Amino acid sequence: MPRFRAIALAALALVLPATGSRAADQVNVYTYRETKLVQPLFDAFTRETGIAVNVISASSGLEQRIKAEGANSPADVLLTVDIGRIDDAVQAGITQPIKSAVIDEIVPPQYRDPNGHWAGISMRARVIYAAKDRVKQDSISYEELADPKWKGKICIRSGQHIYNNALFAAYLAKYGEQKTEQWLRGLKANLAQKPSGGDRETARDVAAGKCDLGIGNTYYWALMMNADPDKKPWAEATKVLLPTFAGGGTHVNLSGVLLTQHAPNKANAVRLIEWLVGDSAQQIYADSNYEYPIRPGVPLNATIAGYGKLIADPMPIAKIAAQRKAASILVDKVGFDN
Repeated sequence: MPRFRAIALAALALVLPATGSRAADQVNVYTYRETKLVQPLFDAFTRETGIAVNVISASSGLEQRIKAEGANSPADVLLTVDIGRIDDAVQAGITQPIKSAVIDEIVPPQYRDPNGHWAGISMRARVIYAAKDRVKQDSISYEELADPKWKGKICIRSGQHIYNNALFAAYLAKYGEQKTEQWLRGLKANLAQKPSGGDRETARDVAAGKCDLGIGNTYYWALMMNADPDKKPWAEATKVLLPTFAGGGTHVNLSGVLLTQHAPNKANAVRLIEWLVGDSAQQIYADSNYEYPIRPGVPLNATIAGYGKLIADPMPIAKIAAQRKAASILVDKVGFDN
């Protein structure tokens, strides 16, 4: 077992109550989100409801942990990012349907599992970080990323990373295998360097002139601009373009929530899940995490609003999830990361 997982699981024994325990005033959350990002949410929930939130954060392995714990798992809620990890949890058989009229009313159908096993609670878009001084256009399509005019001018992290896998799976769901393979080959031919690093490093390389376009998530740019003085120059040297599919909108991904199969505090878990799509929680997501609220009518953070109006592609997220494996196979087929 990798060292970080051993540490996380050891911490779990300290943070969460004894296996299988129940209490009227608690709920147990496993999360892939950094604690500092979600703690303000849980603190606010506890203040409003009196229900304590026991939380453990890890970077991987939570689905396997819950599966291994089986019926004695203390986990009530799994809070995660990206449709890939959401789908992994469902495929692992560790979830149950969230039966909630509140969720059904607030979360649009395309951002919910058709069988009720997950719901989106916030959105992020996969966008372009464009060099301010070298890219004059203010709009772009995903299809255009394969145009030879961008040869040697695009930077991106690994094609197998979950964020890119979701984008490529969305392309595959729209256009089929043949056209997606052609597009991936065209995009690969336009890369300035071997895919590497993360979205922040992509912005760094655009700012340094290594490439003119970088592909990244919306919230990373806002974090660099507002919360990381060392990286702020990378954001200042770039502008965010909201790409769209031809005849469609901008590809979005989700932060999502799942109810575990054997949740010992099920009523409190459902209450937390419903609270996460309420006005106060959605505003915290918008202002602290720089994400797009899933709840209609909640104001955007000013930085995110500054990108322009997001017209999200209407494709159901579940259809994207269904193409994840095929997209991964195509990435290897075209040697995208080589």
